[in-house]
Amino acid sequence: MRRQRQSVATARDAPSLEVYNIIPIHDFLTEHPSLRYPEVRAAAAALRIVGDLPKPPFADFTPRMDLMDWLGLLFGFQIDNVRNQRENLVLHLANSQMRLQPPPRHPDGLDPTVLRRFRKKLLRNYTNWCSFLGVRCHVTSPTQSRHQTNAVLNLRRELLYVALYLLIWGESANLRFMPECLCYIFHHMAMELNKVLGGEFDDMTGMPYWPSFSGDCAFLKSVVMPIYKTIKTEVESSNNGTKPHSAWRNYDDINEYFWSKRALKSLKWPLDYTSNFFDTTPKSSRVGKTGFVEQRSFWNVYRSFDRLWILLLLYLQAAIIVATSDVKFPWQDRDVEVALLTVFISWAGLRLLQSVLDASTQYSLVSRETYWLFIRLILKFVVAVAWTVLFSVFYARIWSQKNKDGVWSRAANERIVTFLKVVFVYLIPELLALVLFIVPWIRNWVEELNLGVVYFLTWWFYSKTFVGRGMREGLVDNVKYTIFWIIVLATKFIFSYFLQIRPLIAPTRALLNLKNATYNWHEFFGSTHRIAVGMLWLPVILIYLMDLQIWYSIYSSFVGATIGLFSHLGEIRNIDQLRLRFQFFSSAMQFNLKPEEHLLSPKATMLKKARDAIHRLKLRYGIGQPFNKIESSQVEATWFALIWNEIILTFREEDLISDREVELLELPPNCWNIRVIRWPCFLLCNELLLALSQANELCDAPDHWLWSKICSSEYRRCAVMEAFDSIKFVILRIVKNGTEEESILNRLFMEIEENVENEKITEVYKLTVLLRIHEKLISLLERLMDPEKKVFRIVNILQALYELCAWEFPKTRRSTPQLRQLGLAPISLDADTELLFVNAINLPPLDDVVFYRQIRRVHTILTSRDPMHNVPKNIEARERLAFFSNSLFMTMPQAPSVEKMMAFSVLTPYYDEEVMYRQEMLRAENEDGISTLFYLQRIYEDEWVNFVERMRREGAENENDIWSKKVRDLRLWASYRGQTLSRTVRGMMYYYSALKKLAFLDSASEMDIRMGTQIAPEPQRSYYTNDGGDNTLQPTPSQEISRMASGITHLLKGSEYGSAMMKFTYVVACQVYGQHKARGDHRAEEILFLMKNHEALRIAYVDEVELGREVEYYSVLVKFDQQLQREVEIYRIRLPGPLKLGEGKPENQNHALIFTRGDAIQTIDMNQDNHFEEALKMRNLLESFKTYYGIRKPTILGVREKVFTGSVSSLAWFMSAQETSFVTLGQRVLANPLKVRMHYGHPDVFDRFWFVPRGGISKASRVINISEDIFAGFNCTLRGGNVTHHEYIQVGKGRDVGLNQISMFEAKVASGNGEQALSRDVYRLGHRLDFFRMLSFFYTTVGYYFNTMLIVFTVYAFLWGRLYLALSGVEKIAKDRSSSNEALAAILNQQFIIQLGLFTALPMILENSLERGFLPAVWDFITMQLQLASFFYTFSMGTRTHYFGRTILHGGAKYRATGRGFVVEHKKFAENYRLYARTHFIKAIELAIILLVYAAYSPLAKSSIVYILMTISSWFLITSWIISPFLFNPSGFDWLKTVNDFDDFIAWLWSRGGLFTKADQSWFTWWNEEQEHLKTTGVWGKLLEIILDLRFFFFQYSIVYHLRIAENRTSIGVYLVSWGCIIGITAIYITTIYAQKRYSVKEHIKYRFIQFLVILVTVLVVVMMLQFTKLTVVDLLISLLAFVPTGWGLISIAQVLKPFLLSTVVWDTVISVARFYDLFFGLIVMAPVALLSWLPGFQNMQTRILFNEAFSRGLQISIILAGKKST
Repeated sequence: MRRQRQSVATARDAPSLEVYNIIPIHDFLTEHPSLRYPEVRAAAAALRIVGDLPKPPFADFTPRMDLMDWLGLLFGFQIDNVRNQRENLVLHLANSQMRLQPPPRHPDGLDPTVLRRFRKKLLRNYTNWCSFLGVRCHVTSPTQSRHQTNAVLNLRRELLYVALYLLIWGESANLRFMPECLCYIFHHMAMELNKVLGGEFDDMTGMPYWPSFSGDCAFLKSVVMPIYKTIKTEVESSNNGTKPHSAWRNYDDINEYFWSKRALKSLKWPLDYTSNFFDTTPKSSRVGKTGFVEQRSFWNVYRSFDRLWILLLLYLQAAIIVATSDVKFPWQDRDVEVALLTVFISWAGLRLLQSVLDASTQYSLVSRETYWLFIRLILKFVVAVAWTVLFSVFYARIWSQKNKDGVWSRAANERIVTFLKVVFVYLIPELLALVLFIVPWIRNWVEELNLGVVYFLTWWFYSKTFVGRGMREGLVDNVKYTIFWIIVLATKFIFSYFLQIRPLIAPTRALLNLKNATYNWHEFFGSTHRIAVGMLWLPVILIYLMDLQIWYSIYSSFVGATIGLFSHLGEIRNIDQLRLRFQFFSSAMQFNLKPEEHLLSPKATMLKKARDAIHRLKLRYGIGQPFNKIESSQVEATWFALIWNEIILTFREEDLISDREVELLELPPNCWNIRVIRWPCFLLCNELLLALSQANELCDAPDHWLWSKICSSEYRRCAVMEAFDSIKFVILRIVKNGTEEESILNRLFMEIEENVENEKITEVYKLTVLLRIHEKLISLLERLMDPEKKVFRIVNILQALYELCAWEFPKTRRSTPQLRQLGLAPISLDADTELLFVNAINLPPLDDVVFYRQIRRVHTILTSRDPMHNVPKNIEARERLAFFSNSLFMTMPQAPSVEKMMAFSVLTPYYDEEVMYRQEMLRAENEDGISTLFYLQRIYEDEWVNFVERMRREGAENENDIWSKKVRDLRLWASYRGQTLSRTVRGMMYYYSALKKLAFLDSASEMDIRMGTQIAPEPQRSYYTNDGGDNTLQPTPSQEISRMASGITHLLKGSEYGSAMMKFTYVVACQVYGQHKARGDHRAEEILFLMKNHEALRIAYVDEVELGREVEYYSVLVKFDQQLQREVEIYRIRLPGPLKLGEGKPENQNHALIFTRGDAIQTIDMNQDNHFEEALKMRNLLESFKTYYGIRKPTILGVREKVFTGSVSSLAWFMSAQETSFVTLGQRVLANPLKVRMHYGHPDVFDRFWFVPRGGISKASRVINISEDIFAGFNCTLRGGNVTHHEYIQVGKGRDVGLNQISMFEAKVASGNGEQALSRDVYRLGHRLDFFRMLSFFYTTVGYYFNTMLIVFTVYAFLWGRLYLALSGVEKIAKDRSSSNEALAAILNQQFIIQLGLFTALPMILENSLERGFLPAVWDFITMQLQLASFFYTFSMGTRTHYFGRTILHGGAKYRATGRGFVVEHKKFAENYRLYARTHFIKAIELAIILLVYAAYSPLAKSSIVYILMTISSWFLITSWIISPFLFNPSGFDWLKTVNDFDDFIAWLWSRGGLFTKADQSWFTWWNEEQEHLKTTGVWGKLLEIILDLRFFFFQYSIVYHLRIAENRTSIGVYLVSWGCIIGITAIYITTIYAQKRYSVKEHIKYRFIQFLVILVTVLVVVMMLQFTKLTVVDLLISLLAFVPTGWGLISIAQVLKPFLLSTVVWDTVISVARFYDLFFGLIVMAPVALLSWLPGFQNMQTRILFNEAFSRGLQISIILAGKKST
């Protein structure tokens, strides 16, 4: 540590030795590309305006120091923090000044406008905070002054404010999650700064005022550490997040403490460490929760979205009232009209419920300092009670008057009017809210006033919060999403009334009218038929509450597809469509990617926008010929060629295409005096042959006919002209200069060109001869490409060509003298007998790569008959090219030059995942003998072939050489096909590569761009001719593709590196990189390799330095120094303590955030990728920050994702399809028109300096913020941000590909949503958003998971209801007494509403239709169904339901690492059972038992058709929940593996385990872990769990009365006797277990004797009962269906009561019985698996289903699974 400090000190003494990050600000004499910008020097010079600032005492202030150093010494900031923020500030100011429009008059000086804008943006949150609290802001605005000195002082003061905030932020560590805490700190430090600047004196000492702390790390120790320790103490008290959220303060609580003036009074300045805010105060006296209390309850869903539930419940009540009346319309009957008034009583009652929930959850916020909150809670309760009573009294008076008069008299009507007046008073707040909704800008203005009167008026409705104000959107957006939701709600309510509510009225009346019915069991309260009505309505009500989700899904799908259609998505869906538009593609690329100078006049700007719109319209629809401009401009064509070829060469480097495909796809720069655009060969294929065919057919037609026919295809025209110009050049090139032969050839070509110009070709020449000329030209080119270069053959071919052209081609045969006269025959030779060209051939040397490469191109044009629809062959390459080309026809902002673009950073959090696959990992084989490399070779077969081809060019002779000479390349190739850090880094570094090349093109002169045609030489290539087929040429393995050929890299001049570095930074937050280095972990070496190969890559990590007993923690930034050729440390900033206090990932992001640069930051996960062609459009995307979307500029730019893992298996395809529809169509609708798009993970782009002072890009509180990303979106919306979505650019993303991985991911997301439902962010959004945006927010976040859970609950309610009706006898009674079954049919049909869930697949179908076409989308959907995709989606629904519900009820959310690996190995049965037993298997078995019992006792089930129609969807759910883990498990139905799995399961089940035994080793450990959530749940959670478990006793109660032994008796005694049987069975079991433990080891004979006695007694009892009672064997079997659920219910309740039973003997019995139950459940699940494994051919069918996508791509999955490697 001391050595590091000494090195820093040495660097200060010798500035040229100081390590820098991006710009060497410390030494402007250094040669660095970025220092050529005057803006950089201006920003750095402004910081050096120290002037007459007072010198800090006790510190040496040297002349070299600047304002940042002065602040560092003044307040005790760390040296490296000062250095880091100095570069941050200088870079930002320089980049901002570069973008300034109009440019500043003096570029060498910092423009005050730039600094003022930055100061306002950075400190806006602080100024809003001051206004909110009503305190004076300590940032004094500079006065406008023309005096030079005052202007400099104003500039300096603004710089000091900005620098001070950045220094505070840069050293605040975990405090950065608390933005208003930083405001508090800045507020007081700015006050001290003002006193110092103002020359004030200290009241205590009379000396000049100095800050209250200074010295080394003074800020860290005096300010940051005390608050940090308080956070740390609170987190430690949470018991790793397992305690209730209400028991400890998280980041939000501590931050919201600074939302009130009590923080100013309590904490003071300097900080009063004795304040009850700090951990120095005992827990009981310390400040508690602030602002909000997160209570774990399902009521949170109602409490946060009460307006939605009030609407649904009130409509339900009104619909039932109308449906039960006998009138057609409610206004036809005054009774109905009055009855409808009861909705206001219900409304008031629901408000009362809300007030009770508020009081019961937020009571802990009440303290002496917050007594007004207590008053509000009490008053809201009292007022809600008053309104409820008031409505009830006035309503009762209406009916009393009506009953008194007997009719609706005048007095009764007057009372109705009185009631309506009361209603009007009640509705006044709602009407006011409606008015403000119509004029949203007024509400925004009022909410942002920060006036006391506003708080007084809104105090009743909202707590005073700093966030959630001014969130209304503009009127246009209001209208759009209001219309959307009105249509959705209208559809839902009409559907619900006519198809859900009205059909149930008749069966309800029938059930209520049942009199003198005899039921099948003992009635406790005589209300069996009334309960039956409840059971009938329950599933309908659940469907009614959730089906709005389905209607939202349907309508949002159509709206999203329509928006996508008008956004021109999917217009170019494949390569064939790209071929049709390629001629416009070059213009589109230049239009979007080539910057233009900005116009200064606003009127001119509007004119330019109109002109751009018209031009874009022409490009999209091919109006006119935009490509003519490029064709006539050499520079424009070369510009396009350079970009296109760079994309193609990037594809080659990624091994997506072969060397041959590069030549077919590249667009060579213009050369050889060719007059047209040289389109890629794959576009010109077969075009020349078609032109020859047309010429042959129209040989006698006029020239213009033939030429118009050829010109009907632009590619054919270009092929003809290029072929002619190329052949002319080639022939003249191989003939010696100055020879007679050259003169003849020139004259011959001149004659042809003259005839072409005069349109006399068909008149002068016999076009039928062209085919023979064509054949000879092909022969000539092939001889030229022959490595042997036999000149005599070339001479013969040229002679033959001469004879054809001179003698046979003209229609009029000319004599030799005539030819000589025309200069077409030699004078010195006898043209009839002697050969020309014998001594005139001069072939280019073999190293003239340019010449021979063009020869190959001409040969391809002349010979190709293949339409080349499969070029490129690789599917990913085709999709990427299609999307990129399509995106350029979409609307996007105009790209600025690199110099004027917004700078940005990319940030990737990394922990300890794979960086690169190691050699031994690639070679290691699984149990089937399959290595990772072998798997990749089969999955990416064409890419492997391309890789081998590339390695052979680089020196490897065969594949074995790759293992010895090219191991690193091999590891990278494999790693780039997994979800590794190296893949992500490569993808993100494409930004740097793209910016360098774009910077060159921006600044290049015409001469520089023309240099693109001067292709550097390449190594010799050798080719051979393939004589088969169409005589195409194939390259040998030794050919080489060099970037020098047609890319931009060789043209770069050096300055582009500086531009790119200033505009782009990539920081990977490798949290434990220091630990990796310390222990020599291979990942450290691999990360170093990445830094070495990517100069813009920076690694941030946390270093732990042990100093005796203490440990100091540092945020460290390192890079690889290309000059020193080693890793160097750039910054080392001390942290107040360990990094991780809350959730690890956001805190890892947070510590590295200070090292990012630029105006924007893109958050990228470690499972993402990027493409070079997409990186080209980043400039366009960043320009969106300058555009208003609605009434606000965006603060988050949403970016489309491309899931790249969909091709691995069918399961991965299902997941990919589901994910793709969400990240495209789903988010498209959320952004527009619904305006509720949040931040759903990555790769969104954040406005960096908007988020820096507002808490950063994620939240990190333990457990509650487990889904840390989405809270950035919540925070953004609450603080007045705007989130947009852009689909013209995409970033790759990997998803989990195995069922277990997917399930863990679903569990993580569902648990995160469960925690979100408890959070303050969701509560505030639910209340502060307007009603319709609230609906959008609910149904796309928490509501989606809540409604998924309701779907499963509906199935439960329906089946339990059917079971109740059947076993109680109600169903039989209703059936017997009903003359028709119409009522019962209505009951039966209700369950089919559940199947409307099919429409949730609609988004996927429509998005697929949009981007791939309707028929392919339909075919994909059918294919997915044939591959049992419905099983997967139904199974996932169960996963989401389980974890969402359990998290809300009990907690237990945690981060689940999914692995992200390749999943081809077989998962054992025990592993699947551990993962899915509680989530799916047991629930499915419960439902199956219900259906079996119902089938046995329901009179309706006697009809097979009725039973099937009623239960088919339920049986499908059961089947999918049981069989899916094995259906989607490789070799899941292999008989040998099934047998082995069973043995493994039994061994695991009976394993005793131990203290350190893991769950996968012992059933006992796993069983205990499955109960962990019950340890942390509260009393209400345990009570609700017990209540839910009571349902299992219903089986026993209902079934025992149906046994024959009961003899149709319905007394309570029958039920009690059944419990006696259970007690007897339990006694027998306990006796057996006791005997086993006591005697089985030492006294085995006693144990066997006791076993014998127990068996004997049991058999005797059973036989006697069979003999002397009416007990039957069937009764015994049916009793199992009664007693097994009872036993499981007892075990489940015992688990809840574990703390009370653990120390008793009962607990051992519970464990033993639970083990047998898991054995029983395991056998039930194993049975169908074993049966299917035994069936012949089923395993092959399962493999086909699982890997069908791979089969369609020619993969040999069967070989992979069998482990038979092909040679």
